[in-house]
Amino acid sequence: MNKTYMIVGASSGIGLHLTRTLIDQGHEVIALSRTLGELPSHERLQHHTYDVSNPQTPDLDLSRLDGLVYCPGSINLKPFHRLKRADFQADLDINLLGAVEVLQWALPWLKKAGSASVVLFSTVAVAQGMGFHSSIAAAKGAIEGLTRSLAAEWAPKIRVNCIAPSIVDTPLAGKLLSTPEKVEASAKRHPLGTVGAPDVIAYLASFLLSDDSKWTTGQILHADGGMSSIKMM
Repeated sequence: MNKTYMIVGASSGIGLHLTRTLIDQGHEVIALSRTLGELPSHERLQHHTYDVSNPQTPDLDLSRLDGLVYCPGSINLKPFHRLKRADFQADLDINLLGAVEVLQWALPWLKKAGSASVVLFSTVAVAQGMGFHSSIAAAKGAIEGLTRSLAAEWAPKIRVNCIAPSIVDTPLAGKLLSTPEKVEASAKRHPLGTVGAPDVIAYLASFLLSDDSKWTTGQILHADGGMSSIKMM
């Protein structure tokens, strides 16, 4: 059955791969992002300009919305003593409050679907304490709390789950993976010996959107190469 999904942050990284995956599966995709980026031209894709830091929700007229994925994020790694209040606020604005705004706006359409799915994104740094991650871990920790709260509040009509990856090879992580040496060093920190691939995370998100996950809600899925749960000998 063809469905309609909204992807926020669809023009690059995981959002772009997810958009392509859903179109290939025969679904309609409403893509919200600041630019078109590398989004494909396709009859089942409609793009609307949207900036989570300065939100002006598009004028849409939908009969229903079967699922929503909020992809925008940030990587703001600094020692705690160098972080300002504005740094914490910026991470909260992008990761938490941006998601809140979109979800409140889209909620009436999600309710009309009868069985809808929401996918949010956290980070391995919430479950696995990491130095220099205090601001982003705090913001993503709030996302995990939001996931569980909304899953309880919106059941049984809307499922809400969250993916918590480790570092994924996307433009957002470009500075951390800018050389082969940095990629190798990051890969060695993971029990599975690689950094994340955006198409793999996108496939997991597409599963959470689909009816194949209809008995899954309120979960934080740790797609992190084993980092959060395995200690290598």
